[in-house]
Amino acid sequence: MLDQDYVPSDDEEFMNDRQVEYFTQKLNAWKTSLLSDTKDTIEGLQEGARNIPDQTDRASEETDRAIELRTRDRQRKLVSKIEAALRRIEDGSYGYCEATGEPISLKRLDARPIATLSLAAQERHERKERVHRDD
Repeated sequence: MLDQDYVPSDDEEFMNDRQVEYFTQKLNAWKTSLLSDTKDTIEGLQEGARNIPDQTDRASEETDRAIELRTRDRQRKLVSKIEAALRRIEDGSYGYCEATGEPISLKRLDARPIATLSLAAQERHERKERVHRDD
C-alpha cells in the first residue's frame, strides 16, 4: 500500500513497483468515479421522465438531457481508455510512448494517466492531423 503523500519522481527507476501501484490506483479511482456518475445519471433520467406542458420548459429539459447524455457518452469512451491503460500496466507497456517506445514523462502521466504518446509525439500527431484536416 502506498503512502497518501507519494508522488512519482524522476529520481526513481521508471515504472518501478511504487509508480505502477500509484498509476493503477489513480486509474481505478477515476474509473470508479466515472461509473458512479453514470449510474447517477441513469437513475436521474429514469426518475426525471415527466410530462411538462410548457413547450419552452420541455425543450429546455430535453436540451439538458441531451447534453447530459453526450457527457456520459464521452465518459463511457474515457472508461474504455482507462481500461486500456490498466491492460498496458498488466502487460508492462504502460508509460511508454506508442510511437517512439521512449518513456512518457511522469508529469504528463500524472496529468493524463491514459496518455499513450509522449508530449513530442503527441504534438507531431496533432500537427499531422491539422495538415490533413486543412486538405
